[in-house]
Amino acid sequence: MAIKLFAVALAIVGITLVACGGRGGGSSIMPNEVTTYTLPGMGSDLVMTAALPKRTIGEELPLEGIGSIHSNKWKADLGGFTQEERAQSLAFPPGTKITIRNLSKSITHTLDVVKEISGPPAKFPKNPNLSIAAKGHGKLEAGYASGNIKPGKSVSVTLVKEGTYLIGCAYHYSEGMHDVLVVKKDARPGPQATPSPKTTSPPTSRSSYAPSEP
Repeated sequence: MAIKLFAVALAIVGITLVACGGRGGGSSIMPNEVTTYTLPGMGSDLVMTAALPKRTIGEELPLEGIGSIHSNKWKADLGGFTQEERAQSLAFPPGTKITIRNLSKSITHTLDVVKEISGPPAKFPKNPNLSIAAKGHGKLEAGYASGNIKPGKSVSVTLVKEGTYLIGCAYHYSEGMHDVLVVKKDARPGPQATPSPKTTSPPTSRSSYAPSEP
């Protein structure tokens, strides 16, 4: 039985590698892809998980699993956006073309630039007027709005200049989906939130679970 299950695991991995490598003729396997496999008959005992691809921002409601974190550096709660697996402050070098990916299975999100700031603390406006319509022509700077990103879908945007931006979701800003994005050479993303508590009901309000950065 163990031999059969091991064979199934190898088959799944093999199929995945073929599928990833078969785009456009050459190898296009993206490192650190968010991929989870649960093998047949094994429940959650054997699950393979990796992080987001480089140059990607993932977004979803904090209670959907991404969580939130209180940043001592930015003096604010950050949630709903990540470069890895869970909520954290974001950082990329200027000129980078990034992907904004909606990690939700059922909820539409946006990524809007709320305002540009000079540095800490991150003082998020209480009720900003964020755009649901796309703005900025694919260039992320002051005034940018991604437009609707449906569940599982993505949009691309280029970080055109250095700056520190407060970002948020036009639909769920008040539910904890706001963050800090630093565009600067050699910038690094902040620590990640710890996993959010499990919830059995659909997320409808902001999570109060916001552990602090070390």
